[in-house]
Amino acid sequence: MLLRMKSMDRRRFLIASAAATASLKSFAQTAPATARQAGLTLHSEQPGPVIPANFVGLSYETQQLSEPAFFSPANAGLIAKFRALAPHGVLRLGGNTSDYGFWKPTPTSVAPLRVKREYKMGDPNPNLSYAVTPEAIHNLRAFLDATGWTCLYGFNLGTNTPALAADEAVFAAETLGAKLEYFQVGNEADRFGTTIRDPKTWTADTYFDEWLTFANAIRARVPTASFGMPDTAGNPEWYAVVVTRLLALAEHDRPNVAALTHHYYFGGPPSNPKVNLDAVLHADPHVDKLYADVHAAAARLGAGEHRTVLYRMTEGNTCYRGGKPGVSDVFGASLWAADYLLKLASLGYAGVNLHGGEGQMVANSLGGTLPGEELMPDPKAPHPRPFYTPIADIDGKYIAEPVFYGMRFAQQFAGATMIPLNFDSGEVNATAYAAKFKDGRKIIAVINKDTTQDIEITLPGWHIAERLTAESLTSTTIKFGAVAATRGMTVPAASAAILHQIG
Repeated sequence: MLLRMKSMDRRRFLIASAAATASLKSFAQTAPATARQAGLTLHSEQPGPVIPANFVGLSYETQQLSEPAFFSPANAGLIAKFRALAPHGVLRLGGNTSDYGFWKPTPTSVAPLRVKREYKMGDPNPNLSYAVTPEAIHNLRAFLDATGWTCLYGFNLGTNTPALAADEAVFAAETLGAKLEYFQVGNEADRFGTTIRDPKTWTADTYFDEWLTFANAIRARVPTASFGMPDTAGNPEWYAVVVTRLLALAEHDRPNVAALTHHYYFGGPPSNPKVNLDAVLHADPHVDKLYADVHAAAARLGAGEHRTVLYRMTEGNTCYRGGKPGVSDVFGASLWAADYLLKLASLGYAGVNLHGGEGQMVANSLGGTLPGEELMPDPKAPHPRPFYTPIADIDGKYIAEPVFYGMRFAQQFAGATMIPLNFDSGEVNATAYAAKFKDGRKIIAVINKDTTQDIEITLPGWHIAERLTAESLTSTTIKFGAVAATRGMTVPAASAAILHQIG
């Protein structure tokens, strides 16, 4: 398996190096006679959720901290890509590997003893162990300062002790300071019954008992600590349990939960034939189901504590277990990301963190391999790993991948207030979103996920200002940028556009 690229193939180089000004002319489109007329009406008198300035985020494996030079001020290439994605984003550190690391404050510190378990392919090797050092956290702070981002800091719940977690929390809180959004304890604990806990006894209640022990140990040392939880893989019943348990505690005994968090992957594993571009580009009802559950739980917790409780999607992407070649790494994933982020923004999510990072780290989280490589004609061919990563490391250069462009498209809405709209695209598979900024400016996004049908937007007083395009849904050369005004407002099949008001 080749996880780091030895040479940069030409098509990926084009994504990284093509000058934007040279490509903008190709964005100009004229409306074909067959374009479907799509009506669009805004309801500005009914403002929706406010999109936080730091709505856009990335998720990385905590094991990335075992290489202190990665998130550091010296990693100029990665810093540049973070800043290009969003001036104020949120870096989440977690993933499967987060429950296998240990805090190593001194050279002689050792990992806590573990209960031996069977190896299960698709999960981290039970012998996985790595250290998080003070140097890594110091470098992380400097990295965040350089990018303008903040972070969600994850602790090991699976193979750790409350005392060690508290020691690490003290150092992380002091070092990260204002760059720390909140702590998370444990990653996808709803899956622990298949990995590092006894499936006969592991439930949402036993999770909460363990989580509370860790949270109390941390806040005894860091009184201002706040937490995101339960960070599940998507079991909706866990929200009801944790909220009930939290509200049953006396107010002074209740840890401050800043946000309810969960994960979402469209599907998987890569071998699943149902994970394909056509499916990914159609609405997934599970998104609405997850929203309904987490929104209700956040409202209930907030009402019980007389405050607003946020909810955030802290890890996800197109296909779990590293992504699927031909789906997660092509332009179709750009359109999926743009639509998914704006969909969650319209539902009031505080933010979205799409997963990625270095191929070896994601492979470690899955037992040492990336299953998607089995689907490649030549697994050793130069290619980004993992397949779904927004930012790839190819031959020492950081490259913006297709998902990155979809996220950057959605980033144009950061800081605005969503506006409800009526959008009639008929049989065309398309979506639209609108928002208004504090200075009165309005913005509309139209995402045409249809493979064959163009749409013509009917909305007097508006023009297409930016386009997200590629030669095809399977292309890896993506274009996103400003365009010259045209007479019509056509959004071709398999493309997206951002509209501004004229004048």
